[in-house]
Amino acid sequence: MRRPLGVLAGLVSLAALGTPMSTAEAATAGSEAAGRCRVTVATPRVTDTAQIVSSAARQGCRTDALLRVRLKRAVPGPDPVVKSGSTRSDSLALTLPCAPGVYYAVATDHRGRGATSRAVKLSCAPAGTPSPTPTAPGTPKPTPTTSATPAPKPSGPAGAVGTAEENEVLRLVNAERAKGDCKPLKHDAQLRAAAFGHSSDMAAKDYFDHTSKDGRSFMDRIRAAGFTGGTAFAENIAYGQSTPASVMNSWMNSSGHRANIMNCRYTVIGVGAAKNAQGRIYWTQDFAAK
Repeated sequence: MRRPLGVLAGLVSLAALGTPMSTAEAATAGSEAAGRCRVTVATPRVTDTAQIVSSAARQGCRTDALLRVRLKRAVPGPDPVVKSGSTRSDSLALTLPCAPGVYYAVATDHRGRGATSRAVKLSCAPAGTPSPTPTAPGTPKPTPTTSATPAPKPSGPAGAVGTAEENEVLRLVNAERAKGDCKPLKHDAQLRAAAFGHSSDMAAKDYFDHTSKDGRSFMDRIRAAGFTGGTAFAENIAYGQSTPASVMNSWMNSSGHRANIMNCRYTVIGVGAAKNAQGRIYWTQDFAAK
């Protein structure tokens, strides 16, 4: 899905992906005529204040009944209820802080009526702000990586890692870290390969997400690039900033991205920048503690 110029993401874009308000209805039951009394529930969406919200209502009902709403997250195995509530009024809205994932809402009343919304993938980074991926201490199994375009050759002396633009991002990162008494990060060739591969893939396939089109996570890409060991990891991504200074300014003005950059635990980084057909740049930073 194409994003506007200047979007960043990484946990990711705070915007909903395909989250228009809609309702889903189930067959009614009880003494009142079908189609007169019904329960409706709205598809979960993300608000401008980074809250997931869904609402339900009893419509056209002449008698009272307890209305219960449950917001669920779709995961392997039983789907957990992440927020629930009930009311004897005609409607109820649930809100909770946004975390990326697939969500749906279920509403029922104590007279046997119910409705389930469609499931929708929510991404928690508002348009125009970076979206970081939080620290991931796990070590998923590596999967083969594919890159739409060959990686540009590193600039500088033999053995150097990264292009001039990528190394300018690294310089700016270390300048910021110095202000927080963090040691400078070293540019790691394998992390850089993972970062560039993801930037190149997003540019070629016209999407913007921490999850690759083939379903790989940022940790899958890091391991597939040959990076071993490590105790903590994170990723920042961005799209549309034209210079290292502008992308760093965006990242440093986002609390989640800034936290990754200023985490003194990290020791190595990979920076990857790739342009799409229109010349706009996709940026990726992969961090690791090693």
